Amino acid sequence: MMCKKQDLPDSNSSSPLNNRGIYEIKIKGLLDDHWGQWFEGMALVRYENPEAEQDCTLIIGPIIDQPALHGLLAKIRDLNLTLISVRKLDQKDESTRDSEQNAADAESSQEECS
Repeated sequence: MMCKKQDLPDSNSSSPLNNRGIYEIKIKGLLDDHWGQWFEGMALVRYENPEAEQDCTLIIGPIIDQPALHGLLAKIRDLNLTLISVRKLDQKDESTRDSEQNAADAESSQEECS
C-alpha cells in the first residue's frame, strides 16, 4: 500500500490554519489597561451600558492564524472571562481603518453588550 503525498497549501493561501486578519473579541465586563499585556498588545476598548446593566470590553487586533486565535481564546477561558462573541473584521475594514475606529463603529450597535 502506497501513501500519496498531499500537496500542502501555500502559506499565503486561505487555508483554515492561515486565517490571518483583524479580530474583534467581545467579553463581558470591563478590563483595565494593564490586561493588554495578557492579550499581546491588542487594543482594549471598554463600553459601559448602564441602561442594559451590562458592560463589555472589545479586544481588537491582528491574529496571524487559527492556532493564535485558539491560544487567545484559551487565555480568555483561563482568566474565567465570559466570551460574548468573536468576529473577523472585513478586509476593507483592515485596510481603511485602525482597530480603534472599528471599535467605534461597533459602539453604534447597542447589542454589543447585551
